Amino acid sequence: MTPAATSGAAVDGRPGIESSGGAAAKGARPGAPAWSPGKCAFADSVRGHVAKTVVGQDVVVERVMIALLTGGHLLLEGVPGIAKTLMVQSVAKAIDLKFARVQFTIDLLPADIVGAEILEQRTGEFRVHKGPIFTNLLLADEINRASPKVQSALLEAMQERRVSIGDTTHDLPAPFLVIATQNPVEQAGTFELPEAQLDRFMLRHRLTYPMPDDEAEVVRRSLELKLKRQGEGAVPMSAFDAITDGARQSVRDLSEAMARVQAVHVSDVFVRDCVELVGLTRRHKSIELGCSPRAALALTHASRARAFIHGREYVIPEDIFALAEDVMLHRMRLTYEALADGVKGPEVLREILESLS
Repeated sequence: MTPAATSGAAVDGRPGIESSGGAAAKGARPGAPAWSPGKCAFADSVRGHVAKTVVGQDVVVERVMIALLTGGHLLLEGVPGIAKTLMVQSVAKAIDLKFARVQFTIDLLPADIVGAEILEQRTGEFRVHKGPIFTNLLLADEINRASPKVQSALLEAMQERRVSIGDTTHDLPAPFLVIATQNPVEQAGTFELPEAQLDRFMLRHRLTYPMPDDEAEVVRRSLELKLKRQGEGAVPMSAFDAITDGARQSVRDLSEAMARVQAVHVSDVFVRDCVELVGLTRRHKSIELGCSPRAALALTHASRARAFIHGREYVIPEDIFALAEDVMLHRMRLTYEALADGVKGPEVLREILESLS
């Protein structure tokens, strides 16, 4: 077995999967766009723009970029107050994307998201009123607070990238990305997403509290915010007011970056490793429901995007270790016996990863 090509916190010093050291390193496919090795100007530009407003959260920003570059969707899970909404809006401003936010509640209806036909009294004809889903980046805040009917309407649009209003089908804008959030606490009055719907999300990232130094920087930046004048009155500025509007990247830049991602080389050995890893979740004694084939697809495509972000033209085993938890954990369901014994999903996944070393 060969060690991982590069070490890092995501790998935890473990040896990598026998994979892409040779075949993958040969380079991109013939006819691929010209490559600038070492750094990714697109990713660095987005990170720099977001860092002006959001402290830390580098991994979360990377996951958002992976979702954007691959056309996947992202589920963020974290307690309130850790800058989820601020970070997503900063990314949208960094790439000049249309941004919309919907606060999910129990009384929300599918038409509140998708849109509806409205009768014009003057003409007696119906006109289409498009909902907030017609945007590039949609933040579905606290998605588990809406009814299953509303959740299904959103997830259908995520899968097909089109919606039906009346008798007409409308294509959603390109690019189109849904970033949904969940609160791991206060589960009363919520509707948990079932496994079949969770499987639609390419990544599910769990956010934690910031480090003490980062949290101190957040406080210092808040003290530097000034007043926002409104006529003769004024209100204190918020972090959202501090987001700069001058986007460094455009939708065309994003499209070109997506083309470069598709030029990243993925070896057959790497593909077999992903398939084997997913297959092991279906045979593990502590797992009742293993990962679907979507997991292997998501892991491969996300690894390719991560390689591009890190300035590589090929994937390496570290990509699997770094992304496995976000790609696979929400697609696994432990057995009742394992849960009764206090077994945790991350522990099982770590055991499976180590068995491939």
